[in-house]
Amino acid sequence: MLFLVAALLLLGVVMGTVAHAPLSFTLVAAVVIAAWLGVFAVRERRRGPSAH
Repeated sequence: MLFLVAALLLLGVVMGTVAHAPLSFTLVAAVVIAAWLGVFAVRERRRGPSAH
């Protein structure tokens, strides 16, 4: 439960920051995060379930 509260608090802080940031900065940050998550997903798929 504490994790959920902390996650919602962090989400609120991030969303508040994004609301005041310029649109170009927000788009660049979104692309960087999406690329990072994509690389992570590809690495996890290549590693396979038996390597955990």
